[in-house]
Amino acid sequence: MLRIGITGGIGSGKSVVARVFAALGVPVYDSDSRAKWVMAHDLVLREQLQAAFGAETYDAAGQLNRPYLAQVAFNDATQLARLNALVHPRVGADYAAWATAQAAAGYPYSLKEAALLYESGAYRGLDAIITVFAPAAVRTARVLRRDAHRSAAEVQAIMGKQLSEEDKLARAEHVVYNDDSQLVLPQVLALDKAFRVNG
Repeated sequence: MLRIGITGGIGSGKSVVARVFAALGVPVYDSDSRAKWVMAHDLVLREQLQAAFGAETYDAAGQLNRPYLAQVAFNDATQLARLNALVHPRVGADYAAWATAQAAAGYPYSLKEAALLYESGAYRGLDAIITVFAPAAVRTARVLRRDAHRSAAEVQAIMGKQLSEEDKLARAEHVVYNDDSQLVLPQVLALDKAFRVNG
């Protein structure tokens, strides 16, 4: 089974494109939602996070205390790196088990969706990467329409923490252009056909 990664900066439409693949019957691993699940249910990771960030990392009911963790880690580069160093390997193990199950089920290929595919090192071990591309101005406008609570400055700050679109384009084996200049569906169908032939 081919293991394909799909990534793109905030507002690129990566998740929308991944849902198109899913509608075609392709198994899609959503790294963001699975990371949240792993942080809530992986007992080894729970212990590591509490040891690193304190007992307050989980509330009295045993649920991940997201506001606390965000306050502690997301505005401190050192603490964020520490958090990622704990979370990413556990999510990687979760993905490996998931991908093995998809291969055993006979799928010709699967997708791993992740915004930080390169930044986290999650691209390693994948057979190819799809980058969903849209120019920064288009992406910013989309995010501001989608997330009314965000300002343009906040969107720019998020973009600044992600690998540049130019770097993603240079590293990707495949590109889906979601810049309103061409239709996405024919691009996805062409990739799907190619992956099924080669899977």
